[in-house]
Amino acid sequence: GGGATTANANAGDLPFPPIFYANRPDLRQTIMEAIQEIMSDLEDMHKNINDQATSHIHAGEIILVYGKSRTIELFLKAAHSKKRKFQVVVCEGAPHFGGHKMAKSLADAGIETTVIHDAATFAIMARVNKVLLPAHAVLANGGLVGPSGANMVALAAKHNSIPVVIISGMFKLCPMYPHEGQDTLNDLVSPSSVVDYSEMSDDLMSKVEFVNPIHDYIPPQLINLYVTNIGGFQPSYLYRLLAEYYHSDDWESFE
Repeated sequence: GGGATTANANAGDLPFPPIFYANRPDLRQTIMEAIQEIMSDLEDMHKNINDQATSHIHAGEIILVYGKSRTIELFLKAAHSKKRKFQVVVCEGAPHFGGHKMAKSLADAGIETTVIHDAATFAIMARVNKVLLPAHAVLANGGLVGPSGANMVALAAKHNSIPVVIISGMFKLCPMYPHEGQDTLNDLVSPSSVVDYSEMSDDLMSKVEFVNPIHDYIPPQLINLYVTNIGGFQPSYLYRLLAEYYHSDDWESFE
């Protein structure tokens, strides 16, 4: 009792409201159950996504993907294992060139695969039936943070009226919104992977600023569908899912 009296007496000095210091014997069990639920979702994520593969990939289609994505790789292999015959065009994903590893893995699985330069994306888009893209984070407005270069692919698809489908687990849904000039949604790395400094004069170097972002923001109007471990959703519906994955106190402050 003495401890509680002291805590109440000094409540104004505590960094958190007094309820944070209350004795909650059920709190440990509640947290353990929540952690177990998250672990179960992660373990079953790929299976639940892959079970939908044949609903979105049809015989004779040409599918375009960008760079390397384990989730998309397994999704395509799942469709192929169910006797769906289709072709995959892989953008190489410069400067990291993850598309080469992606293409090799798909080809080894028996999927007809072609690698193209990123610059050829617009030229080939008219022949494509569907674009599959990964997500690093799914934002509250239905947009996403994806690999650098993915926005270019989505724009080319939009111009040609090609559907863009995002393959992602719902654990990537976050309560953040994009804001103009908000660098917190991106990481900038050394431009050395895209610029050869040895071929540039000191005078030119002093006049040019090089930016090498790791991620791209893709707005919801460029996305047709999200395929997740709990089903398929249009970008406009993701806002409603926030209430299921986050307490209102966690996400309303980001609006």
